[in-house]
Amino acid sequence: MSSQKEFEPLNICVLTVSDTRNLDTDTSGQKLQDLLIAAGHKLHDRNLVIDDIYQIRAVLSNWIIDAQAQVVLITGGTGFAGRDSTVEAVSPLFDKTVVGFGELFRQVSYDEIGTSTIQSRATAGFSNRTLIFCLPGSTGACTTAWEKIIKEQLDSRHRPCNFVGQLKIKTAP
Repeated sequence: MSSQKEFEPLNICVLTVSDTRNLDTDTSGQKLQDLLIAAGHKLHDRNLVIDDIYQIRAVLSNWIIDAQAQVVLITGGTGFAGRDSTVEAVSPLFDKTVVGFGELFRQVSYDEIGTSTIQSRATAGFSNRTLIFCLPGSTGACTTAWEKIIKEQLDSRHRPCNFVGQLKIKTAP
């Protein structure tokens, strides 16, 4: 009997926050969808809302209470522009904050965009055992976050630790 753990596909939701994009022009949301599927996970749901605290919370709250939704990837609204409100919408819903995510994201982004990385308010946390990542709206930033941080932390085989054991357990459909 092997002690090697098997890969556990997760149900992941993707939310794009944008005042200018729609599902046809949403390159960042599409990139996240492509990356999660390529890694062996399942797209549970995908949505796009304008940068409005209450619209973000409405979609997110439905996923937080959804017994099948385990992870949410949010792209957009994490900067300092006037309407950027993803962090304000999501942070109050966290039961626990993954403080190291934003710090590590800015560190790995520094190699790509230099000091402009300080303008990212990328964050992550848990709500009702749903892991939520808030990422910048650029496709490059989403790719960096997935490839350099998120992908390994959502892989049940990654050692010494990963987030899979902290997530909701999927129930039978």
